[in-house]
Amino acid sequence: MPVPVLLAGRTVRLEPLAPHHTEALAVAGAENRTTYAFTPVPHGVQASHEYIHRALADQAAGRSLPFAVVRAKDGRVVGSTRFLELDYWQGPLVWPAVPGVPYGDPVTAVPDAAEIGNTWLSPSAQGTGINTEAKLLMLRHAFETWGVRRISLRADARNTRSRAAMERLGFTSEGVRRAHSRGLDGAVRSTAFYSVLDEEWPAVRSIIELRLAARAPARRRRRKTLVPA
Repeated sequence: MPVPVLLAGRTVRLEPLAPHHTEALAVAGAENRTTYAFTPVPHGVQASHEYIHRALADQAAGRSLPFAVVRAKDGRVVGSTRFLELDYWQGPLVWPAVPGVPYGDPVTAVPDAAEIGNTWLSPSAQGTGINTEAKLLMLRHAFETWGVRRISLRADARNTRSRAAMERLGFTSEGVRRAHSRGLDGAVRSTAFYSVLDEEWPAVRSIIELRLAARAPARRRRRKTLVPA
């Protein structure tokens, strides 16, 4: 299973999710909850404790690698995200395939494909560039450290905001799987799928880096207006 890792950028840190994040995660999840229509977000300290416990159980089983999303400027936890659907293609070919089981020593194994998901941010962090940089950090780790062949993402087909964000960052749409699963609201949902392949990563990385660079001057201008003459 992949070793937990800290991923740090200019505006955000992705820390391995741990029990000490419980109260801060509860605070983040308590902001305006109308923005959480399509993603499970813990509500309260006990729910946050259970959320982290389940995430760490999945990590121990080799099914995911969860993170706390921490805003760099003040160290505040503003959400969570994770790698999941880890898949391994090394070693002898076995059929039928057994997904999620690495060949060789599982402690040193790295996946050949994975999904980024279970992502949510508190409203105060939405639209600030934190999600964009977090995606850059995770994608860079996946393609440039692990050497994956593919990263996938998905969204409830009704979640137009998330789908538009993925398309702006250059992810390739693979279409919508109709009546795919039960949604958070209990309705049968359709799911939109997106992906990035290793040969597409340099172009996607450039798009993301350009978007982040374009945000930086605006932030600097705002800071200058706060400086007294």
